[in-house]
Amino acid sequence: MPSPMRLIVISGLSGSGKSVALHMLEDLGYYCVDNLPAGMLNTFVGHLVRHPEGLYSRAAVGLDARNRMADLAAVPGLVRELRQAGLHCDVLFLNADDEALLRRYGDTRRRHPLAQDGRSLREAIAEERRLLHPVTDAADLVIDTTQSSVHQLRELVRLRVDARQEGRLSILFESFGFKDRLPADVDFVFDARTLPNPHWDPALKHLTGRDAAVVDFLAAQPSVSEFLEDVASFIGRRIPVYQTANRGYLTVAVGCTGGQHRSVYLVDRLAERFGAQYPGVLARHTALEAR
Repeated sequence: MPSPMRLIVISGLSGSGKSVALHMLEDLGYYCVDNLPAGMLNTFVGHLVRHPEGLYSRAAVGLDARNRMADLAAVPGLVRELRQAGLHCDVLFLNADDEALLRRYGDTRRRHPLAQDGRSLREAIAEERRLLHPVTDAADLVIDTTQSSVHQLRELVRLRVDARQEGRLSILFESFGFKDRLPADVDFVFDARTLPNPHWDPALKHLTGRDAAVVDFLAAQPSVSEFLEDVASFIGRRIPVYQTANRGYLTVAVGCTGGQHRSVYLVDRLAERFGAQYPGVLARHTALEAR
């Protein structure tokens, strides 16, 4: 099977943004098919590969819980077979917490695909999580869309999924506020709440970790520099491990109380440092995006 072909398998909970992700990939030139029966994945790929003009060199398929359990359980094995045959294949799983999904269904008044036979919406979401567990385990990248807008999700798909080159590790450093929620889709979490807090300086309180005055304040703190070196040293040792294991994605989160000052500053410094060594390094500030 020719190696230039790229396949993105998108799955996730209903209401988590699968259609948004597929539409973004379609806008980027992928041939997209939604709700493909999982058992047809190999047949589908074989058809695309055999096309003589190579029109389907980039494709994306959506898989949901409306499949036989046996077919969903077989997805990890099918993905391994495709990769062994030379396909550049990524599995993206979209997730969100129950309250966000309930709210989205309430706003759209759509019917959940598993809400039948007297099953409540909350019960349908729980059943969907259970059915999709094998696909979740096979995912190269999990994106939690609980606090993401449609625009933010489209940008994540573009920057992390589409832009990732085969054999290269996509690294995302993400800041967040513990007052909001702990990120559910990261590999490592570091807590910066013990560091000096610019929030208590009236001149800095309403600024962010990207403003020069806050940058100067934090750069002058020995404890901040020590924390930064500790995190960088740890991540620097883990990156080769991820590369050896052929992992496609690494997500590192740094949190402070509000996600406005310390974590933002640290994430930008980490992205700068590792961006000079590795392609595909990104920085994201979830609390600032929500402002």
